[in-house]
Amino acid sequence: MSRRVLAAFLCTLASASQAGGHFDVDDAGTLDPGRCQYEIWAGRFGEDKVTDYHFGPACRVGPVELGLSLDRYSVLGEHAYFLGPQAKWTFFGQDPDARLAAAVSASLTFDVTRGGHTGGQFVIPVSWRALDSLWIHANLGADWSTDTGERTGRGGLQAEWAMNDAVSLIFERFRAFGLWTSRGGMRYSITPSISIDLSASRTGTQGVWGYAIGLNHEFRGF
Repeated sequence: MSRRVLAAFLCTLASASQAGGHFDVDDAGTLDPGRCQYEIWAGRFGEDKVTDYHFGPACRVGPVELGLSLDRYSVLGEHAYFLGPQAKWTFFGQDPDARLAAAVSASLTFDVTRGGHTGGQFVIPVSWRALDSLWIHANLGADWSTDTGERTGRGGLQAEWAMNDAVSLIFERFRAFGLWTSRGGMRYSITPSISIDLSASRTGTQGVWGYAIGLNHEFRGF
């Protein structure tokens, strides 16, 4: 696999480690006790038109949300698989009515295709309920490349506005792997436990477009 294609994979890998669907900026919440979920999405990003297929199940285990992330990246007939565990703990503002919450989230990522090279991510998400219908989410953390092990900082802000019980508009601006990205989209709740995400993004100084669609399903767990 060429270095150019691999670099494109790594630039899109940031979004695969989050627990907020395909949106990159994560909120500070976790699943309720006894609940599980899975997230499925597909997206196309970057100048090389990298396609990402993602599957991410997670469950609440005690005070912690534990998950698994599986991604298949492909471009120009090449492909690579990345697999890794995730853990998230909301240490402040666990009450459902809390207007301010904070968490820690960590994940490992293994490059299965090339022999298990390891990368990872550590993020501190903070969420503030500015209005009954408006959440502001902020992230600060770092990524470790599966290719070189190099650490790069990450951070971003997201505004999530609930227009009604079914439709939310989401806009975020973040920096990951040295690139700034702006993304806007919507979340449509088919039922209280099933939702669909749609978004478009622009990355880097050249404003390269990306697109994604995802499905989120929460259900009773163990």
